[in-house]
Amino acid sequence: MEGMKLRVSPPVFKGKLHDARTATSIGRWLGLTFVVCFVTGLISHLMQHPPDWLANDIPSRPAWGYRVTQGLHVASGIAAIPLLLAKLWTVYPRLFEWPPLRSVRHALERLSVAVLVAGAVFELATGLLNTAQWYPWPFSFVPVHYAVAWLVVGALVLHIAVKAPEIRTHWSRRSPGTLALPAQDGPDRRSLLAALGAAVGAVTLTTVGQSFTPLKDFILFAPRHPDTGPQALPVNRTAAAAGVGRIVGHEYRLVVDGPQQYTLTLDELRALPQHEVELPIACVEGWSKSAHWTGVRIVDLLELAGASPHARVRVVSLQLRGGYRVSEMGHEHARDPLTLLALRLNGEELDPDHGYPARLIAPNRPGVLQTKWVGRLEVLA
Repeated sequence: MEGMKLRVSPPVFKGKLHDARTATSIGRWLGLTFVVCFVTGLISHLMQHPPDWLANDIPSRPAWGYRVTQGLHVASGIAAIPLLLAKLWTVYPRLFEWPPLRSVRHALERLSVAVLVAGAVFELATGLLNTAQWYPWPFSFVPVHYAVAWLVVGALVLHIAVKAPEIRTHWSRRSPGTLALPAQDGPDRRSLLAALGAAVGAVTLTTVGQSFTPLKDFILFAPRHPDTGPQALPVNRTAAAAGVGRIVGHEYRLVVDGPQQYTLTLDELRALPQHEVELPIACVEGWSKSAHWTGVRIVDLLELAGASPHARVRVVSLQLRGGYRVSEMGHEHARDPLTLLALRLNGEELDPDHGYPARLIAPNRPGVLQTKWVGRLEVLA
């Protein structure tokens, strides 16, 4: 057998619809979900961790703003899962092309695909587990998820740029590349896309009710139901998990630290003018629900402390554990008449898991920043 060379032939895929038209059709939907997910995720990140130049100007209106953007973020991420699986099924035979690298352009395409697929799978998998508050990894979810999102977007832009000629050639049914494909594959392609659309609709319908409450009766797979929890409102962090012991009402004191520092007991807080608002709790995991809150306006407490109209506020919790024990509000939120130090929820005294004896509730604000068990307000210049 000397002198004979062993030739390895790539596998042959005989299945239909592993073509550019199918990939382009699915890619349009997938790209849309990625764009929505990225933009709304960027909004969420900036609201949770605003840079110094933006910290004082995060808008407090519309009051339902964060509820909508974060609901869209999670819904689009979940919808992207069946789309990504279908896209990978359509294009996976190309992984076996030979030779693996044919040119610089082909190498860039392969690189963009490798980064895009790995990053997209990572983002969707970790994001889905985050909705269930399950973190089986050693790294901090928020900064890593945020960084990889930028990597995915960069890879997506590069991929679209490299594949632009092929995408354009197969963009519509009348495009030249589409017309060159076997006509008998058309009905099968339409059936595949219809089934995929039905799958996306099904996963959306059975999960989106956690934030879009008119559809809450259709919830099958969402980890939260908006009606489940103390006082018919879900809880992410309980008093026990936060290390908050039993707070005795007559021992509670609220310290307001400003130009004119003062301290209030719970009875003194209750004696101040009380205001009622209807605002949603909207959590980063995707669930949200509106509730009726009663309490003292933050702006009234700030005026008693002699705070300037443009002062920011640091809100400090009595909790002992957790990454959001302290939060800050810019003057837009601090001065908004809807922002309360809430003492009652849906007409009842706050449950300990909802922040008894006092918690922050503000419009257009992530749930993790709606600080519970508030013990101190600090006026910042």
